[in-house]
Amino acid sequence: MKRPVFKDKIKLYANAGNGGDGMSTFRREKYVPHGGPSGGDGALGGDVVLVACAQANSLLDLYYRPHQRAQHGGTGGPGGRTGRRGEDCEVKVPCGTVVFNDEGERIAEIVEDGERIRVAKGGQGGFGNMHFKTSTNRAPTECTEGTPGEVMVLWLELKIISDVGLVGYPNAGKSTLLNRLSQAHPKVAAYPFTTLNPIIGTMYCANYKNLRVADIPGLIEGAHAGVGLGHDFLRHIERTRYLVFVVDMGGTDGRNPTEDYLNLREELRRYKAELDDRPYAIVSNKMDVPGSSEFLTEFIERTGEPLFEVCAEIGEGVDELVQSLDAAFFGPGGIDVEA
Repeated sequence: MKRPVFKDKIKLYANAGNGGDGMSTFRREKYVPHGGPSGGDGALGGDVVLVACAQANSLLDLYYRPHQRAQHGGTGGPGGRTGRRGEDCEVKVPCGTVVFNDEGERIAEIVEDGERIRVAKGGQGGFGNMHFKTSTNRAPTECTEGTPGEVMVLWLELKIISDVGLVGYPNAGKSTLLNRLSQAHPKVAAYPFTTLNPIIGTMYCANYKNLRVADIPGLIEGAHAGVGLGHDFLRHIERTRYLVFVVDMGGTDGRNPTEDYLNLREELRRYKAELDDRPYAIVSNKMDVPGSSEFLTEFIERTGEPLFEVCAEIGEGVDELVQSLDAAFFGPGGIDVEA
């Protein structure tokens, strides 16, 4: 069986640590004539904490390690000593992870790098027998056990956070364009659905600035209603700050480029209305294909939208696109990459 290389939805079993038991013991000191109870308290169990990590791009690691357990609290000791607190289990997840319980209720969302969310609370430590001494019970032997830690069954769903998202129909050339824009090397082939999961690359701009660029797998008509892998792909567009519509202007799969673009806009609009207001650019790809000029003329006449004429395979027109993206983010009044 082929091992997956990307996971954006996984099941997680979070087991917090149990609280430590209290101790029942008595002082036996040479110069303390009456002694007395001295059993210490048990310690708190460790929590299970999700920690957002900007370097993580997938939930694949947790797919192979779904059981995450925190340390149990230590037992109380003699002389009133409290046990050692159980260590928390810190689980690193990508920024943009949404947490659901086993009933499908959304309970948390982790967006900022370093953000921490406790998903399972450790148990309370038990009381030692020194807590039960009274004026009438000078030598109590009772103590209490620690309480169990929480056991949670969770679903983690990743919505990739990227600065730029490449959106287009299958085989429009998004992966080839990502190759030109960044150091990422997604699989490129002359058939649809070559890319089955989002690929992240880093695009380097002027003045040592950079942008995260995501190749969103090809959308098809009806994606907003879950056709194909529509929802699996579309949710990664929700947190993309800038959209680049990649249009196959050569019509190499027998589709009309103008209809492709209009359908893409409609699919995004019907999935999330606010995506219609997201800043965007249009890339007219495969301009080296015969007939692309006629399709381009039709596109301009029907939409009236400006676009970048590109041939990603040979890198033609890519520099102009990079400069435009640089200006959109880092020019005056640019998009805040930290937002």
